[in-house]
Amino acid sequence: MKELVEVIAKALVDNPDEVVVTESMKGEDTLIELKVAPADMGKVIGKQGRIAKAIRSVVKAAASKEDRKVIVEIQ
Repeated sequence: MKELVEVIAKALVDNPDEVVVTESMKGEDTLIELKVAPADMGKVIGKQGRIAKAIRSVVKAAASKEDRKVIVEIQ
């Protein structure tokens, strides 16, 4: 899941070197934190959060194949 979020985020931003993705366990759920440069925050979130919702939907679909719950946080 971490690699999936990283590939998507790096494709969206102007500074792909500043994309940092961390993965940790939060109880039974997997928590993925995405950090990007402040200038790229708008590109990752999108208008009215549409891109952020799309990223979460793709990750949720990929996680459902493995019967896991994944939470994506954008910072």
